[in-house]
Amino acid sequence: MSTDIDDDLWSAVGDPTRRRMLDLLLTAGGGTATTLSERLPVTRQAVAKHLGVLDRVGLVHMTPAGRERRYEVDEAQLARAVAQLSAVGRAWDARLLRIQRIAERIQRGRSD
Repeated sequence: MSTDIDDDLWSAVGDPTRRRMLDLLLTAGGGTATTLSERLPVTRQAVAKHLGVLDRVGLVHMTPAGRERRYEVDEAQLARAVAQLSAVGRAWDARLLRIQRIAERIQRGRSD
């Protein structure tokens, strides 16, 4: 599994409404723009646009359900996003550790 950072993916999940939608879809096992709009403070049309963004980056996939479209979270793509976030976290942990070590050396130099 690649952990290269996908800017489009992170731009999509950078929006709090889309993150909440993903949470709702995961909890319910899927949903439509109508069912999601009932649980969010945005219109059905806004939900449909947000779902379009999530669909374009592969975080959800759509299947027709009568006059509606049913969306479910793509677990493989979500796992990819989690791997990317973990990789970013590890990189920042390493950077912060280096900064801490430099600060400790500076502090020791001042106390001599």
